[in-house]
Amino acid sequence: MDPHSAVGLGGNGVLGVVIPLDENRPDPEASLTDLVALVATGMERVNATILSRTGSSVQMIPEVANHLIASGGKRLRPILTLATADMCAYAGDGAVKLAASVEFMHTATLLHDDVVDESDMRRGSVAARIKWGNEASVLVGDFLLGQAFRMMVEVGSLKALDILSAAATVIAEGEVMQLAAAKNTETTEDEYLAVIRAKTAELFAAACEVGPVIAERPRAEQAACRAYGMNLGIAFQLVDDVLDYGGTSASLGKNVGDDFREGKITLPIVLAFRRGTDAERAFWKRTLEAGDVSDEDLATALTILRGHRALEDTLERARHYGAMARDALGLFPKGPMKQALLQVVDFCIARAH
Repeated sequence: MDPHSAVGLGGNGVLGVVIPLDENRPDPEASLTDLVALVATGMERVNATILSRTGSSVQMIPEVANHLIASGGKRLRPILTLATADMCAYAGDGAVKLAASVEFMHTATLLHDDVVDESDMRRGSVAARIKWGNEASVLVGDFLLGQAFRMMVEVGSLKALDILSAAATVIAEGEVMQLAAAKNTETTEDEYLAVIRAKTAELFAAACEVGPVIAERPRAEQAACRAYGMNLGIAFQLVDDVLDYGGTSASLGKNVGDDFREGKITLPIVLAFRRGTDAERAFWKRTLEAGDVSDEDLATALTILRGHRALEDTLERARHYGAMARDALGLFPKGPMKQALLQVVDFCIARAH
C-alpha cells in the first residue's frame, strides 16, 4: 500500500481514501478557531441581518431560504469579508451588510447548483429542491440575489457594488463553462482550473477584496486581499474534489461519489485520464461520458485514481495555491487578524485528512 494513503470505509459504508498531509498539522476545526473568535461580534450582526432579510409575505421564501441558511454551513465567505475589513482598520457598518450579501450570493448559487446537478443532499440535509421542487429553489435563489444587491446599494460603495456584481456575472459564466465541460473526459487541466476560478474562487476573491475597498486602502492592499481570496478559493475547491472520492457524507455535506455519479469532470479525473491506459480511459468514457455506472464502479474509479496518484497530486496543487494565498498577505503587518487569515489556509487544506 502507498505509505501516503490508506483505504477504508467511510461513515456511510462507501469506500474512501484518507491522505494525511502532515502528521503534525493542526486539527482542521482548530485552524478556524481564532478567526471565528475575532469576528464573533460582527458575525452576530451578520446572522441577524440574514434572518431579517429572508422575511417575506410569500411563505415559501423564508421556508426555503432558512432551510439552507440554518443547515450548518461555516459561513466562511462572510467571515472573510469581516476579517479583511478589520485587518484594513475599517470601522463602519458596511462590512456587515456586504458580508450578508456575500452569504446570500453563496446561498443562491447553492440553490441553483442543486437544481442543475440534480443533487439530493446539501450540507448533510435533504436538498431544498427535493422538499420544495426545482422551481421554488431557483426562484428563492433569485430572491436572495435581489436582497444581496439591495444591501450592496445601501452600503453606498460603488466600487464594492461593482466587485460583487461582477462576481455574480463571473460565477454564472463558470456554471455555464462547467455545463460545457460536463462529461467531457478530454477537458484539460487549464480548462478545469478556469471553471473553478469562475465558479468557486471568484466569490472568495470578491468577499476578501471588498473589505479593503470600503476601508479605502491602497490598491496594492485591495489586490493582495483579492489574490488571497482567489488562491484560497482554488485550494478549497481542489480539496473538495479529493473529498468526493475520499471523504464521508458528514464531512462533505453531500453523498460521497456524487461528482462521479453525476459525470462531473474534476481535477483528479483530468489527471487520471491523461495518465491512464487505453482500458482506463475507456472506463472513464463509459462511466462519465455515457453515464453507464454500476455499484462497483466507484471503487474501481478510486483504484485508478490512486494508481496514478491523482488524488495526492490534486492535493499537492491545493497546497501550491494555499502557499500563494499566504504569500499574498505578506505586505500586511503582523497582527492577530492576519495570523488568523493565514490559519484559514491550514483549515482548507487539512479538511482532506
